[in-house]
Amino acid sequence: MFRRQFIQFATLAGAGGLSAIGALAASEKKAVTYRIQGFSCITCAVGLDVMLERKKGVVKAESNYQDAKTTIIFHPHLVTEATLKASIAQMGFHAEEQ
Repeated sequence: MFRRQFIQFATLAGAGGLSAIGALAASEKKAVTYRIQGFSCITCAVGLDVMLERKKGVVKAESNYQDAKTTIIFHPHLVTEATLKASIAQMGFHAEEQ
């Protein structure tokens, strides 16, 4: 059933419509890098990534324990930078913009 609906949608949209939808989705993403204070081990960095990626609107979070940095790719119409920083603070870390 789902496959049939997808094919109908693709037919209605046409190839140009699908590429426009893909381009629009790609342009809606934003990336931000924060310097993180409070990492005490690599598990902190991994845990921060897991918790951030559970938030609605976050596409990817990648933290580096050694550099004390995290890069977050997100949809700005679903989540704001202020919300991301607040979430990081709730997890016990402090985020400063690079």
